Amino acid sequence: MKRIGFLSFGHWQAVPGSLVHTGQDALLQTIELAVAAEELGVDGAYVRVHHFARQLASPYPLLAAMAARTSRIEIGTGVIDMRYENPLYAAEEASITDLISNGRLQLGISRGSPETALNGYESFGYVPADGETDADMARTHTEVFRAAIAGAGVALSNPKMTGSSAPLSIQPQSPGLADRIWWGSGTRATATWTAEQGMNLMSSTLLTEDTGVPFDELQAEQIALFRSAWAEAGWEREPRVSVSRSILPIIDDETRHYFGLRAQADAKDQVGMLDGALSRFGRSYIGEPDAIAAELAQDAAVAAADTVLVTVPNQLGVEFNARILESIVSDVSSAAGWR
Repeated sequence: MKRIGFLSFGHWQAVPGSLVHTGQDALLQTIELAVAAEELGVDGAYVRVHHFARQLASPYPLLAAMAARTSRIEIGTGVIDMRYENPLYAAEEASITDLISNGRLQLGISRGSPETALNGYESFGYVPADGETDADMARTHTEVFRAAIAGAGVALSNPKMTGSSAPLSIQPQSPGLADRIWWGSGTRATATWTAEQGMNLMSSTLLTEDTGVPFDELQAEQIALFRSAWAEAGWEREPRVSVSRSILPIIDDETRHYFGLRAQADAKDQVGMLDGALSRFGRSYIGEPDAIAAELAQDAAVAAADTVLVTVPNQLGVEFNARILESIVSDVSSAAGWR
């Protein structure tokens, strides 16, 4: 059985047609959508993280609020850009959020994607060291973060306060969180690195490489390399793998109005340059639920993953997105053989 989650970018804009005019709207509606999704039987509620843009940013207060309003659904990110993070403060925030959720946090982290701001992480106070790239810095932050949530001593006690000099770990600790960290990988090489590090794999609708094969086949190769490297590394637990997909079932006049004309144009991959790399963008799945299910059943990467994150058009509001998710859970997933 595959887990199904939604992934919201949390856009807001005060324009005609949008039901999400402000940052407050985006936050409160994301919480309400998590509640609705849990009631519908969706397995996960995930948020995208961006900075200097009208999208969801610092995720932990939002995730904690989602956790407090739900009891079963996984809550997570896809992904947190570790270039912007203080790793020890992030470790405290993640541990607290996980405890509030009773161990439901699934935290996607990564080097991040191109942002609106030029080197915005420098404005946050994080500048790569001499000879270090921003990607190197993200991995360094990740190493410290993961050590901290696993209980490593990251500071020495003050002998004047404690009578000794001994390593101190961040508090509180949340047991099990270290096994629920995912790395957002955009290439086959980083998928292999992710497995070597012992993190779960999160792969989106974008790969920052292209070999000429369809997106799902390239992503399935990425997943296969991850699983092979995981086995070679000798990790004892079974890893998790998620892929993101744009799935928009046409179930009534409103969904046909918004997406009907896009069905044919978006039904194929796109290839283009992103951040200096030739990249492949995955297709969208738009149409009648049975037709979408038949197409998804042929998606090689979906078949290889245990979790599918469905990107939602959040500016259309909670009720609209709940109807979309209900159709995916009740119609598409069963017809595609996920449940």
